[in-house]
Amino acid sequence: MNTRMRRAAVAVAATTMAVSLAACGSAKESGDKATTDSGKKGDDLKIGLLLPENVTARYEKFDKPIIEKKVSELTGGKAEVVYANAKQDATLQSQQVDTMITNKVDALIIDAVDAKAIENSVKKAKDEGIPVVAFDRLAEGPIDAYTSFDNEEVGRVQGTALLEALGDAAKPTIVMMNGSITDPNAALFKKGAKSVLDGKVTYGKEYDTKEWKPENANANMEGAITALGKDKIAGVYSANDGMAGGIIQALKSAGISKLPPVTGQDAELAGVQRIVTGEQFMSVYKPYPQEGIVAAEMAVALAKGEKLDTIATSKVDNAGTKGIATVLVPVVSLTKDNIKDTVIKDGIYTLDEICTAKYKAACDAAGLK
Repeated sequence: MNTRMRRAAVAVAATTMAVSLAACGSAKESGDKATTDSGKKGDDLKIGLLLPENVTARYEKFDKPIIEKKVSELTGGKAEVVYANAKQDATLQSQQVDTMITNKVDALIIDAVDAKAIENSVKKAKDEGIPVVAFDRLAEGPIDAYTSFDNEEVGRVQGTALLEALGDAAKPTIVMMNGSITDPNAALFKKGAKSVLDGKVTYGKEYDTKEWKPENANANMEGAITALGKDKIAGVYSANDGMAGGIIQALKSAGISKLPPVTGQDAELAGVQRIVTGEQFMSVYKPYPQEGIVAAEMAVALAKGEKLDTIATSKVDNAGTKGIATVLVPVVSLTKDNIKDTVIKDGIYTLDEICTAKYKAACDAAGLK
């Protein structure tokens, strides 16, 4: 990312602000933030961060610290990031938004558990003058900005890799394990994958996996094996790595020794290790630092009353809001061949983290030394 925010004007001293407010007959709460002489806020901000769950490793291992670090850098360490995780509970996340509003945060970054269910909470925040950045998932409601990855491209990358792994077989039978219907990204992953797979494979069974949970993917896969026969499944489209783990366990439990190619997403450590051993064919590496940095830049800019012209590179619409300032970050197909050039090079994992004793031989064979 080559976009960077311009810093806000220097904050007016508290005493000057008090005199100004007194002159126009206004009262101000002592706990409010300092503002600049142009009405913009300074660096003493509260940024609310709401993430959807803590089962998928990326949210608390990558996104949270990346966003916290960038907010601190942008504000000289003066801003506070107020964090909450919804643990896949949409009702809890709505309550967390209410708490953020009560705490008078200056901007909200929300990765919605349920993109539609969060709409009323987004409206509440906006009614209180709190700008909202939709992070990773395009939430409904009057959001001000959105950053994510190109989610249809994620599906295309997964579908293309699966076709590569399947080779020249004529319309091989696959199982398609999509994500949760409450996540709008899941529909985009599916759309992108099917744009590549349609007409080239037979969909033996297809599932929308409740809450993205590996155990639900495992149960779905057990059902697919029973319905199709364990020797009839040429490949599995899995929308993410967590589900891929559940799928692979089901395949193993069914006594399938030669595993079919299984896709994934998120480059979770366990997923990368399965790629090293050959149990999982690929994942999609999404450069979390770039996405988190953009979310932080957007939130701080909006909190200060600044425009997003120097940050946002495109616009998208949700059901009720048009022209939402947007940044989409490109993705990379992760296989054995580029582990060094992606997750290791970017500092997501070290070689030692991937190549523990259990995976040492497989790492050696893959040239990871």
